[in-house]
Parts: sequence; C-alpha cells; structure tokens
Amino acid sequence: MSESLLARLDPTKRVLKRAQYEAFEFSLFGGDVLVRNASHAEPENHEYNVRIVDGIPTACECPADEKYTGPCKHRVAVAIRRPILDAVEQMQMVADGGVVTNEQPKTGVEDDATPDDCDCEMLDNDFPCWACVESGRRELPN
Repeated sequence: MSESLLARLDPTKRVLKRAQYEAFEFSLFGGDVLVRNASHAEPENHEYNVRIVDGIPTACECPADEKYTGPCKHRVAVAIRRPILDAVEQMQMVADGGVVTNEQPKTGVEDDATPDDCDCEMLDNDFPCWACVESGRRELPN
C-alpha cells in the first residue's frame, strides 16, 4: 500500500474501509481497470471503469465519484492494491510502444564512431542525419 498515493487521494475513513473489505474483482483493459463489486447480489450491475493516469486512479465512472468530494471506493480499492497499478503501468507502456526492461539497449556502436555517410554537419545541431539515427549514435528529438 502506498501511503503517499493514499495521502494524495485523501479518502475518508469510511471509503478506505469499504475499499478494503468489499469483494472487488479487477480486470485490466485499455490501460485502465474495470472494478466489479462482487459484494452485491448482481455484481454485473456494479462494474465501473477506473481511469489510471501516471499510476494514480484519477477518475471512476460510478455515481459516487462524480457526486461526492474525494475519491470513491473503487479508486481507493485500486490504489491500495499495488500489483494492479504495476500491471496497468506495464500495459500502458506496451500500448504506447514502450519496452518494459531494466536494461539499456546495446547498440554496438561506440559513442565517438561516426557513420561513413554522416550528414550531421550540414543539419541543425538539434536534428541528426538518418545514418546516425539508424546506427544508434544519435536519437531523433521528441
């Protein structure tokens, strides 16, 4: 449980308690979390999408999240389950084209090696030639 995340959300004691003891089920989809409250007799009528932005449950489709100040129990239920947030973060990275790894990619090119067909001298300093980008010597600016 991330205390700093809970501090940022600042749920009421009642909401925090309910987020802990109700029988929530979680499904990941589209970089967000579908939260189903299996504590209800008809759980399929109690499913809400929780939006995750930068590792924080920022919004929920439930009526309580819109009506009341502070986070709803669905947002808090996701926030107190770190493995769910970690899985969402990895899904979002992959969906954005990122690669989940702790290692730096090895290009096999020395930093001072210049490709034979380098045209960087003729270009703006912030924009490399294709030969340098392709060899891994320089990156395209964002």
